[in-house]
Amino acid sequence: MQREKFSSRLGFLLISAGCAIGLGNVWRFPFVTGKYGGAAFVLIYLVFLIALGLPIMVMEFSVGRASQKSVAKSFDALEPPGSKWHLHKYPALIGNYLLMMFYTTIGGWMLIYCFKMISGEFTDMNSEQVSGVFQSMQMNPTIMIVAMVVVVVACFGVCSGGLQKGVEKITKVMMLCLLGIMAVLAVHSLTLPGAGEGLSFYLFPDFSKLTENGLFNAIFDAMGQAFFTLSIGMGSLAIFGSYIDKKHSLTGEAVRISLLDTGVALIAGLIIFPACFTFGVNPDSGPNLIFVTLPNVFASIPGGQIWGFLFFVFLLFAALSTIIAVFENIISCWMDLKGWSRRKTVLINLVAILILSLPCILGFNLWKEFQPFGHGSTILDLEDFLVSNNLLPLGSLVYLLFCTSRYGWGWKNFQKEANAGNGLKFPKWSRVYVSYILPIIVIVIFVQGYIAKFFPQLFGG
Repeated sequence: MQREKFSSRLGFLLISAGCAIGLGNVWRFPFVTGKYGGAAFVLIYLVFLIALGLPIMVMEFSVGRASQKSVAKSFDALEPPGSKWHLHKYPALIGNYLLMMFYTTIGGWMLIYCFKMISGEFTDMNSEQVSGVFQSMQMNPTIMIVAMVVVVVACFGVCSGGLQKGVEKITKVMMLCLLGIMAVLAVHSLTLPGAGEGLSFYLFPDFSKLTENGLFNAIFDAMGQAFFTLSIGMGSLAIFGSYIDKKHSLTGEAVRISLLDTGVALIAGLIIFPACFTFGVNPDSGPNLIFVTLPNVFASIPGGQIWGFLFFVFLLFAALSTIIAVFENIISCWMDLKGWSRRKTVLINLVAILILSLPCILGFNLWKEFQPFGHGSTILDLEDFLVSNNLLPLGSLVYLLFCTSRYGWGWKNFQKEANAGNGLKFPKWSRVYVSYILPIIVIVIFVQGYIAKFFPQLFGG
């Protein structure tokens, strides 16, 4: 059976970017940036994005395009006889499920806030009252389950239509709308009374802020954010590599996707940080930053009820674009592994994801006594830690070693595939760096991440 292809290059770029542009940009990036003092963290993050994330993205795309398979079969197709690289399919698939176990919950939060905005629930509320609404929502498992079910069913519905008629068609529309509304909101945010102070915090580095939560912690979180935002290491991008032709080099495509991904992250900061300083919201107030800050922003805008609704609609689109992309990877994996039809695969995984998403929701209410990392932590924190601090960096290490080692696919095969087509080529001079230095960096920071998590006092955390 011939593998379906994207109908256009734009489709590939927007869908691959959509896999990356999501909660990592509009939810996680602002609050992690706020935690480490703004601009100083952004600089470290950008260094890791270029030095770590970009090369591995090219490698994942290359493995997908060369094999014409999902992560379930891509290593089988390219590995030397008798080697065990194909075993990566299991942690990769588990990682995709784990990611969806909390992504779907937060996608549900976006959906709930769309209705809260359009109903005018936040009218005349102060920051404390808005925060209370968010906490009340988390304590209500019924409403979160209903929202999660709607998100999961809708996204699998898109995937059931196939690559071109479902995933590509819907994601292109969502991404273009998302970019447009974010640009408009960023311009408005810059007119707020606290915009100057917020921009100073966001754009002018104060490296002393990094030490407050531990310099090594900041470095590790920047590295983790680079992996998280690009969704590399678990085959979520390799699948789209398998859907693209060889007309364009993969390094150039990866650069474009990274620029788009980073641009959205930076615009999210331009929207949120001026609002933080205008309304007196602490910029390191955690994952609920956008659920406290943004309703206050829209309350100050003429017609803010409509603007707020539109923003959370497109914020929802950002989450849905990632969910759809990962669902497509999961579906393709099982189709490759079992030979199932798309319809059968969708139905089986629909039920599986609905069940697997429940622990994250219940961790905020009925199971709130289970605090895996101490007081105040939740099941979401555990799932996020397993994915962001473990499966993404270790999965990236697998792709690194596979594409550079003579015991894997090898440097020559990787470079031939990455450089096929017109456009920017993967530099030959980088071989020593990606073969020997980059793997060591990933391992060292991975180990440091565990130390920072469980022995934070050692690094001033």
